[in-house]
Amino acid sequence: MALPLRTDTPLALVPLSWLIGRWEGAGVLGHPARGETDTRFGQVVEFTHDGRDFLSYTSTTWALDEDGNTTDPLDVETGYWRPQPVDLDSPAPADGPRPVELEVLLTHPTGVVEILAGTARGPRIDLSTDVVARTTTAHEYTAGTRMYGLVEGDLLWALDVTLEGHPLRSYASARLKRVAEG
Repeated sequence: MALPLRTDTPLALVPLSWLIGRWEGAGVLGHPARGETDTRFGQVVEFTHDGRDFLSYTSTTWALDEDGNTTDPLDVETGYWRPQPVDLDSPAPADGPRPVELEVLLTHPTGVVEILAGTARGPRIDLSTDVVARTTTAHEYTAGTRMYGLVEGDLLWALDVTLEGHPLRSYASARLKRVAEG
């Protein structure tokens, strides 16, 4: 599938250009170790850039009732996705696109700030927590992994977390459709 590439996209963002735009959809979250049952949620995600070598990111989620209507707000994440320079002098791998190292900085209104590191390789991104900082009132979130992928034109993502002394386990996932290009 050919992806649109705007002429104002900085070279460093080309490997992430498939993310740029507004995405909307729904998913499910819950952590059985915390006594949570699966909750359906709606989500809007926006990836934008201002011409510099990073993406600005915002995600807003809210609970959905049985009819798919929005009810309570759940979470907001804001942050920046920073691809690292690629060594174009090194040979490209034979098994697919050249991987791009990625740093992601996220802030949550729940009192958690996190830095994730990982790689983007074509339309797949794998991230894991590097640093988590929490306020005294934040829940005990200590680590997470995230996977993002472009599947059949949709943005799919999954989040596994380590919470309140419980081991890493599935927490949330969603399928989002592009509703506006960046």
